[in-house]
Amino acid sequence: MIGYLLQKIAYAFFTLFGVVTVIFLLFNILPGDPARMMLGQNETAEQVAIVKKKYGFDQPLSKQYAYYINDLSPISLHSANKKDYTYFSDKKYTGLKLFNVGESNVVIKTPYLRESFQKNGKKVSAVIAETLPNTIVLALSSITIAMILGVFLGIVSAKFKDSWTDKLIQLVSTFGMSVPSFFSAILFAWFFGFLLHNYTGLNMTGSLYEVDDFGNGTKIQWKNLILPALVLGIRPLAVVSQLMRNSLLEVLSADYIRTAKAKGLSEYTIIRKHALKNAMNPVVTAISGWFASMLAGAVFVEYIFGWNGLGKEIVDALNTLDLPVITGSVIVIASLFILINIFVDVIYGWLDPKIRN
Repeated sequence: MIGYLLQKIAYAFFTLFGVVTVIFLLFNILPGDPARMMLGQNETAEQVAIVKKKYGFDQPLSKQYAYYINDLSPISLHSANKKDYTYFSDKKYTGLKLFNVGESNVVIKTPYLRESFQKNGKKVSAVIAETLPNTIVLALSSITIAMILGVFLGIVSAKFKDSWTDKLIQLVSTFGMSVPSFFSAILFAWFFGFLLHNYTGLNMTGSLYEVDDFGNGTKIQWKNLILPALVLGIRPLAVVSQLMRNSLLEVLSADYIRTAKAKGLSEYTIIRKHALKNAMNPVVTAISGWFASMLAGAVFVEYIFGWNGLGKEIVDALNTLDLPVITGSVIVIASLFILINIFVDVIYGWLDPKIRN
């Protein structure tokens, strides 16, 4: 199992390295000067030159790429020269100097995602730290709804195969998979947050934290989570119910299930103790993919409902050409995607030891 885990970690490292390289090249071949984007419309030539020098934009593309990898790497090489972009200081990097290599220092630090162009030099890591928890709460809530309801509906659909109950569940699942999230978000916000507001008490827009009306700071509004979580969970719920039904039907037709029936075990016991664990393998795989994609795919849902998450932050950054926030957010999402897939691969290997061979 350890060898299997190390192999997955190695694949994850090379995948993340490829993602970082593609992101760097993609945003550095776009038209526009990053220094001018950072300063705005009233910049002078001297100001542009200072910013380029400070952030290394005046260097060749290959050297900028080396700077970028050096910023992101937890173990990196930094100059002892205060005029160099890679000068190690507490203001830019949070870390510990290990040893010297010539005139440079080898340090261990947290990844440096650089500074926002539009938020007065605020660190991108701070921007992400403020918004990512809200997105994780939304994604976890959505995937929990999808998992619980999807598995339950899949079991019911398999148990009553070809009945009107099964056909109804299949019809609803097909409809759920075909409706785009942004359309569902608009429909739910209008219907439950506007037309039925007096009955539901739900708002069309709102985030997890809202400013108190009496100026006593912020407070949590859990009701604002209901609509976006339901909308974001519709499509994975439909997929999980379909997968659970098909997988359970396949498992129930296996020889060992027929042997269990011959021994006189009840159908409930057979499903709970023998069939459910083996039928969960494709469901676990699907859930992992959906949860990871929710971190990136919640953009439209967050924007429509005004949910202050990472997806909404990315849209705002795109509108203002805040490239460090965009690239930093994409790298964080890709890293989470890879970590989740490793975690799920380990679970999958535990459920089915044959895949470790």
